[in-house]
Amino acid sequence: MEAEAAKLIGAGLATIALAGVGIGIGNIFGNFIAGSMRNPAAAPKVFGNVLLGFALVEAIALFALVIAMLILFVF
Repeated sequence: MEAEAAKLIGAGLATIALAGVGIGIGNIFGNFIAGSMRNPAAAPKVFGNVLLGFALVEAIALFALVIAMLILFVF
């Protein structure tokens, strides 16, 4: 296999993590909305935790994109 083809395959595999990130963000906000509909008084109290979870899941997406770009343009 040529090196250029291996780089493209590796970058594609590195971006598979983005599918997991999409599922994670959907779970976070879906469960928050379901919980806030059941108990609207508690929604403001847990919103900070929701944002923290969103930030941590989104960081995984950024790491995956950085790895993909490193594979494509550095190696």
